[in-house]
Amino acid sequence: MLPNPAPDVLISEVGPRDGLQSVSTTMATADKCRWIDALVAAGLREIEVASFVPARLLPQMADAAEVVRHALTHITAHPDLTVMALVPNARGAEAAFAAGVHKITVPFSASEAHSLANVRKTRAQMLDELRAVAALRRGTAPGVTLEVGLSTAFGCTLQGPVSEDDVIRLALDCVAAGVDEVGLSDTTGMANPAQVRRLFTRLRSELGDRAGAAHLHNTRGLGLANCLAAYEAGVRSFDSSLAGLGGCPYAPGASGNVVTEDLVFMFEAMGVRTGVDMERLLAARAPLQAGLPGEPLHGMTPLAGLPKGWSPSTNTETPMSR
Repeated sequence: MLPNPAPDVLISEVGPRDGLQSVSTTMATADKCRWIDALVAAGLREIEVASFVPARLLPQMADAAEVVRHALTHITAHPDLTVMALVPNARGAEAAFAAGVHKITVPFSASEAHSLANVRKTRAQMLDELRAVAALRRGTAPGVTLEVGLSTAFGCTLQGPVSEDDVIRLALDCVAAGVDEVGLSDTTGMANPAQVRRLFTRLRSELGDRAGAAHLHNTRGLGLANCLAAYEAGVRSFDSSLAGLGGCPYAPGASGNVVTEDLVFMFEAMGVRTGVDMERLLAARAPLQAGLPGEPLHGMTPLAGLPKGWSPSTNTETPMSR
């Protein structure tokens, strides 16, 4: 039996962290673990499972270390799984390294106003923090990947327009500080496809293989269009959240992560392999709903269902692959 071909794109599931930080109900640890189990079973191979922040600031993430340890139990059966966490500073990074994460992401805003609201630091102060995290990583956990997602890269509800030159300069500063990869985040859902294509093209030109993921929101209904524009610009890693859960509590009006179910369906229908099983992915909504009863779940594909006779292997004859 031939092995399954390697995926063409990486779908990084951020629901258990980014999604949960934006809901008022605290999901029980056991429910989080069952949800993560379902995500792994669906074939997702990078999952942002927690945020290492003070529990008094974000009670939803008080069990971060326990959730990480549970996610790591899947490694034996799925050695290609990446367990990821967000850390805002060196103290959070130290806790994440102790828990055993494979990858950390540091929030860094391209907007000064959003940086002050989100992490209570200027961009210059965050660069200092980033250097401290990188130094800690080198000394204690050199095998852990260090990522920055430049938030508000396409506009900010607090500041307004964000200079594309500033975004690129900050991305270069992050790499100089010791980061492995830098992605771009449409935190406030203000991006459009032309802007996404242009800025990711510049990012890839400047950073090469250190250019990271596209983290795009569906606030104004352009999430999938923006993902396609990023793909056409050469991006091969995409953040998304099951059922579109999430947003940013420190960016007024920000809502709606790209729905993982819709993103996977779009790519698979195009003949772009994600490595994700659509039916199992749809089934992963059940433990999410059980853990957050009453929380609205989004997504067009779950609502419409899969087309009759649809399977990834029968949907490769498209203009993208001719």
